[in-house]
Amino acid sequence: MEKALLLIVPLLAGYLLDLWLGDPDNWPHPVRLFGNMISIGEKWLNKGSFRFVKGMFLSLLLVSVVFAFFYYLNKMTLSNPWLFLTTNSLLVWYGLANHTLIREGRAVFLQLETNGLQAGRAQLSRIVGRDTAHLSARQIRIAVLETMSENLSDGVVAPLFFYLLAGVPGMMAYKMINTLDSMIGYRNARYEQFGKFAARLDDLANLIPARLTAFLMVLVAGSWRGLDFMLRFGNKHKSPNSGHPEAALAGILNCRFGGPNVYHGVLVDKPYIGEMEREIAPDEIATVSRINHRVCLTMVLLVSLIIYLTTR
Repeated sequence: MEKALLLIVPLLAGYLLDLWLGDPDNWPHPVRLFGNMISIGEKWLNKGSFRFVKGMFLSLLLVSVVFAFFYYLNKMTLSNPWLFLTTNSLLVWYGLANHTLIREGRAVFLQLETNGLQAGRAQLSRIVGRDTAHLSARQIRIAVLETMSENLSDGVVAPLFFYLLAGVPGMMAYKMINTLDSMIGYRNARYEQFGKFAARLDDLANLIPARLTAFLMVLVAGSWRGLDFMLRFGNKHKSPNSGHPEAALAGILNCRFGGPNVYHGVLVDKPYIGEMEREIAPDEIATVSRINHRVCLTMVLLVSLIIYLTTR
């Protein structure tokens, strides 16, 4: 079977599975296994001296193990093309999070409109790290849109970007990098040193995908203001990457993101992204969902085209 088909078919099949099913609750998932591996390593190593070196060792070890495992899994299944295609299709499905991201964002808006502030805050707490107990309806909606734009990069474009570079092993290695950052990449007493390397590795891995995400958002929305905001506000965020897709969406919607928020009991004074401080209408979640769907489909088609052109 041609090499292009061995890469493109799983990509399209995995995309369709994510579009159809998302991540069903209580199903086995590689990221849960990654999280367990990180948790075990963190409890074992995050103590005593040389915590930065220990955190770097754990991060490099886990990313290498994940890449090597899926690389050799592919080599072992390559002799049976149908097994290879099935395995890789399932792993691409696991590697994408577009359906779940949109579903969770819509659920917050729905709970807020149907059951009020407390329900909206509780639903939001499932997908954000900030404290939600005192957020207003406007702040809840803004938090959802910020999360959907940022995670469009982390959960969709970046995995597909690394699939383009190194197939399923690259995609799964990226998922481990992203999981490491989400679990230990915090600036607090426990993780400041131990998780610093993981956080910087995640920053490096997302350097291109975050900017590509912002460009694709602007492209599918046909928004010059989105491009303007991306160029003007993309570097305002404390993260070297998150600000770019957030700025693009703020420009597309002509609103303002950012500002101070409480994280784990600590007030974090984040810079503003955008200019117009306005209420977010309940139906704007539909607009953002369409943008996410279009970006995901565009990226899948773009990766497929590049694979076809480079493997002929």
